[in-house]
Amino acid sequence: MKHILIVFIISLALFSCKQEAKDKNQKLNVVTTTSMITDLVKNIGGDVIEVEGLMGSGVDPHLYKASEGDVTKLVNADVIFYNGLHLEGKLVEVFEKMGGQKTKTIAIGESLDKKTLIGSDYFASNYDPHIWFSVENWKLITSFIIKKLAAIDPKNAETFEVNGKAYLEKLNTLETRLEGIIASLPKEKRILVTAHDAFSYFGKAYDFDVVGLQGLSTATEAGVKDVQKLANFIIEKEVKAIFVESSVPKRTIEALQAAVKSKDHEVVIGGTLYSDALGNAGTIEGTYIGMFEYNVNTIVNALK
Repeated sequence: MKHILIVFIISLALFSCKQEAKDKNQKLNVVTTTSMITDLVKNIGGDVIEVEGLMGSGVDPHLYKASEGDVTKLVNADVIFYNGLHLEGKLVEVFEKMGGQKTKTIAIGESLDKKTLIGSDYFASNYDPHIWFSVENWKLITSFIIKKLAAIDPKNAETFEVNGKAYLEKLNTLETRLEGIIASLPKEKRILVTAHDAFSYFGKAYDFDVVGLQGLSTATEAGVKDVQKLANFIIEKEVKAIFVESSVPKRTIEALQAAVKSKDHEVVIGGTLYSDALGNAGTIEGTYIGMFEYNVNTIVNALK
């Protein structure tokens, strides 16, 4: 990481010497970190901006480190949207180095009222950064990005407003569909056990008891005691299924399943959920809306 930071600082010095004039017809160059933010900005910006995402499908933002290719994208960006709340780990150091430069860096987590965030004594920001698992949060963030893009690129403000309004309507429709699907699962069966604690906002919104084998960050390894404790919880609560996450190695959940079996009980792996990253580009799960609905269908079908 130190090498990347050195390269980044040198690149910034060279970048600051560039001619600042920009063709009025040139599209705004936007860089995003997580795939959820990339999808959102593309929906709002449409064809009038260029969007480059740093993190693709299956990428864990907690452990992500900037590559030299990322440095090139960042120094050429007009604006960078990132999650904040220390989700991106070491990348935060890079964004801090950009202070006072031409590029705008915007943390979408700052758009939310701290009173609505889920607190945590075990995460650097003291808040759970997995804010996208509340559709209400995502609607607020959508409105926030619309305003930010309009301020930076006023000639396309109307496009951002129109696209953003259409996307907000899709999010409202998503909420209605999710509520209908979840209503089919009795409250006593709403216990969600996953690889790491990424679904607390989801649990709060839809009345699920959410338990992660690892903490809020996948950088925290689960120990033998953690596995045994959660295995006992699964047996006590008669949990039918536990879930793998696409951005977390499945061995942790397989170890948990084995621990339950060693106590003469059975729990199935109910499927793979998308937590810190969307699915592959071009698939339904490769969009925020498709990912959320897929996750809910997978959870409900496995726990019924």
